[in-house]
Amino acid sequence: MKIILLIAFILISKGMFSENISPVGKWKTYDDEDGRLKSIVEIWQEDKILFGKIIELFRLPDEDPNPICDECKGKNKDKPILGLIILWEMKPKSNKWKGGKILDPENGKIYGCKIKVVDGGERLEVRGFLGISLLGRTQYWEKVE
Repeated sequence: MKIILLIAFILISKGMFSENISPVGKWKTYDDEDGRLKSIVEIWQEDKILFGKIIELFRLPDEDPNPICDECKGKNKDKPILGLIILWEMKPKSNKWKGGKILDPENGKIYGCKIKVVDGGERLEVRGFLGISLLGRTQYWEKVE
């Protein structure tokens, strides 16, 4: 009986202290080089799978206000970046979402991706990588209030 209670306590404690908050919502992205606000990405869920698209762009006065993904290949070639689906097929795994892909519209490249909600739901840890997660980079997106 003590073992069953101990197991129940561990399972309940794990659920109470792990950040298992949904990434569904709107997130601010920032430029890796200068840190300026770059876009807002909306993440939604269909049948337990996450997708994300760019819903707003923040452009400098000298930048094209309606850029296209001229570096993209296939169906995204020359599509407007605004409205572009950049995150797809993310599946839940513990307190993370994995197995999906992320598109970098700056260079048109597609990377493996995993995401995790952190800081009590205020930030999203987004890791894009080639092949294995060790060969990649992490960005932090902030929740839109």
